[in-house]
Amino acid sequence: MKGTIRSRSAAAALPGEYGIREGRGGMLRLDYNENTVGCSPAVRRAVARMTREQFATYPQFGEARKKLARHFRVRPGELVLANGADEALRLVFDAYVERGDQILLVEPTFPMYRLYAQLFAARVEPLHYDAAMRFPLADVLRALRRRPRVFFLANPNNPTGTLVSHGELRQILDAARHTLVVVDEAYVEFCGVTLLRWIRRYPNLVVVRTFSKATGLAGLRFGVLIAQRDVAALLRKPQPPFPVNSAALVAAEAAIRDRGYVRRYVREVTRARAEFSAALSRLGIPHWPSPANFLLADFGPRVNGLLRALEQRGILIRDRRPEFSRPGFVRITIGTRVQMRRVARTIRDLLAR
Repeated sequence: MKGTIRSRSAAAALPGEYGIREGRGGMLRLDYNENTVGCSPAVRRAVARMTREQFATYPQFGEARKKLARHFRVRPGELVLANGADEALRLVFDAYVERGDQILLVEPTFPMYRLYAQLFAARVEPLHYDAAMRFPLADVLRALRRRPRVFFLANPNNPTGTLVSHGELRQILDAARHTLVVVDEAYVEFCGVTLLRWIRRYPNLVVVRTFSKATGLAGLRFGVLIAQRDVAALLRKPQPPFPVNSAALVAAEAAIRDRGYVRRYVREVTRARAEFSAALSRLGIPHWPSPANFLLADFGPRVNGLLRALEQRGILIRDRRPEFSRPGFVRITIGTRVQMRRVARTIRDLLAR
């Protein structure tokens, strides 16, 4: 007998299950912009020291929130802890978005913005990066006159690598008096451009941070939102009582104590990115500059065979063809110089064949 329970139409209309691919163990993972060498050893030690009681009791957040607030140089009341940046973004929809509200995006970008908009039956107004992956500032300023409910901006943007400057961001926030501006700073450790100092100046600004990239805690799911106190309080209201697990809290506290580890990893990735970009140029492969831990490249009609051949050799990169008007586009996470030299050699050998 077939079930007769009616589902939510917005959920049923979603394109399909969105999740990470399986079978990635033992591969060189350059497909999801993770830290390619792992978290700080201090994090491992801190989690290993957790007591049986810590695992058996529900987490408490007060002390962790204070320590994290000092790390971000904000007040504890301005900080919202979340189960990764994905849940942090979901809270924005829970707190601010009604059915039919307008959501402004510049695409291609992080797909969860559009997925949540579809789930909440909001209307997406998409603008687009041009062929040079430049940010359409004038179009954004015009669109803000129509007072969309939320504007989501990844900065630097994933997958284009586009970085919007402080001057452009100030124009956007000044124009967005009736729009919540959510700036996703997932890659801030690599680029250094942040708006955290502006949250008290702009009541419509929300900054999202994740510990899944440079910090290497993707497996523990930890992220934060930072906004003015009343906005942060509203964002906390839709949360369940225990939104973050105890191991993630312990790991996050250990990670912020070992800032040197992240700095060293970022320095290595920055050097590897420059070296790998030069290798792509020598091979004649178009790609776009990026201040983050990834590069967008265009392999043209060779991309299908290249993706398969790289995977057979234990290297995973991200196919981004569906987001562009033609095939060829891939996003390549940048790891260490040793890792990226292996990738460059493999691509060179495959293209030579």
